[in-house]
Amino acid sequence: MSDRIQKILSRHGIASRRGAEQIIQAGRVKINGIIVTELGTKADPNCDRIEVDGKLLHMQAPEFVYLLINKPVGVVSTCDDPQGRTTVLDVLPSAYQHLYPVGRLDYNSSGALILTNDGEFANYLMHPRHHVTKTYSVWVRNIPSPNILHQWRSGIILDGKMTLPATVNILQVDQSRSQPRTQLEIILSEGRNRQIRRMAEQLGHPVLSLHRLAIASIPLGDLKSGTYRPLCDREITQLYPAHNRDRD
Repeated sequence: MSDRIQKILSRHGIASRRGAEQIIQAGRVKINGIIVTELGTKADPNCDRIEVDGKLLHMQAPEFVYLLINKPVGVVSTCDDPQGRTTVLDVLPSAYQHLYPVGRLDYNSSGALILTNDGEFANYLMHPRHHVTKTYSVWVRNIPSPNILHQWRSGIILDGKMTLPATVNILQVDQSRSQPRTQLEIILSEGRNRQIRRMAEQLGHPVLSLHRLAIASIPLGDLKSGTYRPLCDREITQLYPAHNRDRD
């Protein structure tokens, strides 16, 4: 059965749907010996010879893997880094080097990050329309006023666009140091680049540390820094309702 080539690559764990589109546009895909760069080109993986970077796509889709990792500070959430920094794949055993992160958590942040080779799953979680929530514990400088908290909850302008409403609660205030600091619980339903850090800076309370506690209903729990565990079927289905159903 013919399907769009980016969907085929995604289902075979080559990359997320968006990543597969970039691979196609870069001229790295051949169908029956012909390079294809047009998105939406269709192929039948059971009949057509599909190659990525010269390697034949196996007709049998690989077994999908879903891992939750507690990313340490000082690790980049990419598969490779031009600057030679430690990546999340460096934290994992060799058996998991074919996985890729779902979304990002910046270099100076820690906490929950999912890695998989299931492109459809990754594409679903990263698509803005699904508003997958993420919960953070964030220490900020000084003590935000009620007005600042209201702005944070209601949304502010970033890059010319209003941020979505967020949950922002004070967990504790530490005044034992020369400069006070406040621990906040922040729940976002969108994932703009470095959103919490940029909002905090704009509101006058720079982030001192940022730790992601949960992705949707999946908590990090007592998973230690740099360690990981597989997601169970129930958790995968909670994140991606189409799991265990026939995919369209």
